[in-house]
Amino acid sequence: MAQTAPPRITVIGTGYLGATHAAAMADLGFEVLGLDVLPEKVEMLGRGEVPMYEPGLEELLSRHVDGLPGASGRLRFTTSYEEVADFGDVHFVCVNTPQKHGEYACDMSYVDAAVESLAPLLRRPALVVGKSTVPVGSADRLADRLAELAPVGEDAELAWNPEFLREGFAVQDTLHPDRIVAGVRSEAAETRLREVYARPIAEGSPFVVTDFPTAELVKASANSFLATKISFINAMAEVCEAADGDVVKLAEAIGYDDRIGRKFLRAGIGFGGGCLPKDLRAFMARAGELGADQALTFLREIDSINMRRRVHMVELTRQAVGGGLLGKRIGVLGASFKPDSDDVRDSPALNVAGQLHLQGAQVTVYDPKGMENARSLFPTLAYAPSAVEAVRGADVVLHLTEWREFKELDPAVLGEAVAVRHLLDGRNTLDPALWRKAGWTFRALGRPTA
Repeated sequence: MAQTAPPRITVIGTGYLGATHAAAMADLGFEVLGLDVLPEKVEMLGRGEVPMYEPGLEELLSRHVDGLPGASGRLRFTTSYEEVADFGDVHFVCVNTPQKHGEYACDMSYVDAAVESLAPLLRRPALVVGKSTVPVGSADRLADRLAELAPVGEDAELAWNPEFLREGFAVQDTLHPDRIVAGVRSEAAETRLREVYARPIAEGSPFVVTDFPTAELVKASANSFLATKISFINAMAEVCEAADGDVVKLAEAIGYDDRIGRKFLRAGIGFGGGCLPKDLRAFMARAGELGADQALTFLREIDSINMRRRVHMVELTRQAVGGGLLGKRIGVLGASFKPDSDDVRDSPALNVAGQLHLQGAQVTVYDPKGMENARSLFPTLAYAPSAVEAVRGADVVLHLTEWREFKELDPAVLGEAVAVRHLLDGRNTLDPALWRKAGWTFRALGRPTA
């Protein structure tokens, strides 16, 4: 029996998700065409460069981008939907779904535009696969729209395959996923997705087949659960501060219970980034539209605890400098919302730095990778080329993103640069004994002061 050719894959949208997915699909052996509406992004990717910092992604791209020395040539990029429609058998939609301005709800305009642009050009059977995080009910609506607009009619089928990438681990998570969720309406769609993910499935990645609504809910509920875990330990940090307990020891003790687990139990200034906060809010908004808002009212408190951590950090800083921020020099270590990323979207670190600046402090920030993005978002803050320069002459130092570089800093060397040896650890990853031994007043969230 003649073997059928492997499907050719397109990826629409080349941000964090799309660029990583395109490179990973090429690495799995497929011919891949990535599309973006921004010509400058397409040109950049075509040179094997990425518009964001993601460990391992540039190396992965350079192994496959057509025209690069020694590359497989399996990966190309375009701005043309016609080219994408002609080329692909499986089209992954990986565009952004940001929070709507002034609302909790999710902005579906990019997803809708992708389907409206692609569907009228589909003249042969194709599977369109949504990976973007969308409100439950979107896939049903988009499947109908796809069949309506595509010249090939119902042979243009939709599937929903949510992404579970962690920034900083996106390459690993795409090539070796901890689970693959396939929301499908037919056996043909399931078979096609099994073909695309054959290698991870063979390596043992579970393949979970669901209907559309469940596939959409998996992503929203997973992020809501993680956010709940983070806000729970941060609420415990508030109680520990009131009772003079130690939240780090508390987290360690409850984390040994395998029903609870140790991950996401580090108290600090809370979560941020382009996913967790907006996914949480969009989930609440959608539940309200479905008449199930009471089921998710607890998420409002999760969000509220998270935002309160930032305000608390500002208050601790005010106390550390004697009650008034005006004219005080503050060194901030960290700008990205998490380590191993240059993403500063809704970053707690930058939010705290910005609040301190607005209240009259002289704030200088250093981050190993997020400086450029931070500067474009908060141009009024001062930025330094190193940790030592950021804290020079500081009345207090704030550790706000848990980069390994900061963990390895020498407290004595940093102590020579500051005006006052006072450090606030907003991430609970520095060793209090080490800093106190070097003559620092050290305060960490949810921990005893000495």
